Amino acid sequence: MQGFTEKVLRHADHVKGVGVHCQTEETTKQALILPLLDILGFSPFDPTRVKAEYGADFPGAKASERVDYALFCQNLPVMFIEAKAFSEKLTNHCPQLARYFNATPEVAVAAITNGCEWRFFTDLDNKNMMDHSPFLTINFADLDRSLVSRLSCFRYDEFQPGALRTLAEETVYLTAFTEAISSSLREPDVDFVRYVAARAGIQRQLNAKFIDLITPIVKVAVSKAVGEMVVTGLSIKTQQEPVSVKNDPLENPEIDDYADVVDPTNPRIVTTYAERKVFDIIQSILGADSEIVAKDTESYFSILFQGKVNRWLMRYREGKKTATVRMCVSMDDARRGEVERAGLVVGPGDNIEIPTPEHLLRISGIIFDSFAHCKNDENFKRPI
Repeated sequence: MQGFTEKVLRHADHVKGVGVHCQTEETTKQALILPLLDILGFSPFDPTRVKAEYGADFPGAKASERVDYALFCQNLPVMFIEAKAFSEKLTNHCPQLARYFNATPEVAVAAITNGCEWRFFTDLDNKNMMDHSPFLTINFADLDRSLVSRLSCFRYDEFQPGALRTLAEETVYLTAFTEAISSSLREPDVDFVRYVAARAGIQRQLNAKFIDLITPIVKVAVSKAVGEMVVTGLSIKTQQEPVSVKNDPLENPEIDDYADVVDPTNPRIVTTYAERKVFDIIQSILGADSEIVAKDTESYFSILFQGKVNRWLMRYREGKKTATVRMCVSMDDARRGEVERAGLVVGPGDNIEIPTPEHLLRISGIIFDSFAHCKNDENFKRPI
């Protein structure tokens, strides 16, 4: 994953450096679009993976209509790409692209790009009907590094249509929930104020007059609570000793948060950004008071309960093709079913393949099972 991230970041610099020189669509394809496809493992020199000017007998399509690129996996088209010149604005997705997508059930994703901005579409609203709005937008002129892990799901060796649709759904929900929460916190409406008052146990009739009275107080309380959460979060990060991190980014803002961190006492222990992300995600699932601790070793990255090495919740390994996690609980039929529903795979040794750390969010039930196992002292009593 680290190597992929570095390639994407270099590509972003490339786009910013040469984009202005791509005045035509063909130049944009050669200089900006095909290099990214190559990074994703879809070599433009391999006609079994990339077919340019792809055409077929699609219902309703004109004979002259061809999609710019069709990406293939196992001899099936899985993604269509419509290319535009670098200077062209992507105000609307191409109707031609939608027609091709709608007529090809095997295709999970369609994208339109000018080489700098990529907009990815799928069919969340209506099956086999391309959505009007993209589920993911990546702008290489102002790259959001947190989206690199999502882009990795489009790699040839990671391409899973079902998992991509799940990723699209999660992305849409995350955006909608974030906007709803932000809106409620900025300008609390009546329902939010009523909810806060009820949760606070206020023993008053929550009529309109009383709601109007306490609304300004709730606004102040929201501001205070958010401020305290920020301060507490910063305090935890500065007080807790990071995993093999001797230079705290809060103390040295020039440190790259995405860089590998080498343990000064053992240079063979290297903690990657993905490993740190795993710990953040597990902590977000279980809560800040879960008493979990991260521990990195030469072989794997583990999450421990109360720092006890025999009470490990999970072990994370980064492989050449994909990362895996192994939970402390057995992978019975019920848990295997949960993994399958999440669009993931249980490999040898009960290791669950996770293309990105964010995929852990799909198997939160198994994570809670592992946490419960580690908390139960009965599981760790020595036999008499």
